[in-house]
Amino acid sequence: MASAAHNRSPGPEEALRLAWVDVAKGLCIVLVVMMHSTLGTGHEMGGEGFLHTVVTFAKPFRIPDFFLLSGLFVGRVIDRDWRLFADRRVIHFAYFYGLWVLIQSAVKYGQIVDGAGPGAFLAHLAHALVEPYSTLWFIYLLAVFSVLTKLLRGLHPALLLGGAALLQSIPLEGQSELVTEFCGRYVWFVAGYLFAARIFRFADLVQGHPRAAIGGLAAWALANGLFAFTATGSETFPTLASLPVVSLVLGGAGALAIVATGALLTIAGGPVTVALRACGERSIVIYLAFFLPMAATRTLIVKTGAITDIGLASLVVTIVAVVVPLVIERVVRHTPLVFLFRRPAAFHLVAERRPHAARAATAG
Repeated sequence: MASAAHNRSPGPEEALRLAWVDVAKGLCIVLVVMMHSTLGTGHEMGGEGFLHTVVTFAKPFRIPDFFLLSGLFVGRVIDRDWRLFADRRVIHFAYFYGLWVLIQSAVKYGQIVDGAGPGAFLAHLAHALVEPYSTLWFIYLLAVFSVLTKLLRGLHPALLLGGAALLQSIPLEGQSELVTEFCGRYVWFVAGYLFAARIFRFADLVQGHPRAAIGGLAAWALANGLFAFTATGSETFPTLASLPVVSLVLGGAGALAIVATGALLTIAGGPVTVALRACGERSIVIYLAFFLPMAATRTLIVKTGAITDIGLASLVVTIVAVVVPLVIERVVRHTPLVFLFRRPAAFHLVAERRPHAARAATAG
């Protein structure tokens, strides 16, 4: 979900070449929203539906690919001065994190304070500065990963990647969410940063040999499914896919599979590709705001009993949770509420550059 806006205007050929990134990001954000919607709906309705199978299948690669895509464009700004870098890669995410922590927390005010009053709410907000709140941990870590990568860019790539891979393999049972997610996810951000050129070449190769790519995706899907659905009997590592080293390999393979899928869909075209690309272009919009329509739709379905099939209910919740944020962003785009999805000038260290400023503000 890192911003794919650039400091220069891409030409038509490059714009087409970059299209698969948005398609892949769109697929990722849909899978993330599906996971939250499906697990929450299943919990409220007391069972599982067909989308639970999709969620389990996607677990090994869903978040790794998101961070890999987020690291792809860091190299374009990492050597810039700290002022510009901080504006693009830190203030950008910090603004949206802080704003939406306030919004999400205000919606859950009663649950958060539990009768303790405003002091408890302020303490909650202060805690959110050091421990990422709710689903917003991803936005928080994008800023942290960006700063750390700039600080460590002088390291030999093998040391940087090896260290990040080692962190991913360390058992961190009982640690804070920040520590757990940092150690478990940084390797994918680093991989996106270090191998950006190779990843783009891989996407080009896929588009040049679509039949072979489809065969490779079929083989990957079988292997990923085998590991994702095979239980180990262990509470710490419940499936083969969660085992140390195995999870690293499956995460990398799955990330490349999503890259390949995005590349293939881009050359295939069609309404699904258009829809996924639209989601990818505004993935941060969906990520920031999906929780409200998701919770409201789930509650409505459960209380009214309008849909009794858990799989269908999960699908409806997912669709609403993806579409409504895009509609809201469209409605507020030219109103005072645009600050919900576009960073105001007062929160810029460096002035926005037109004509791509609007995309920079909304791209994830």
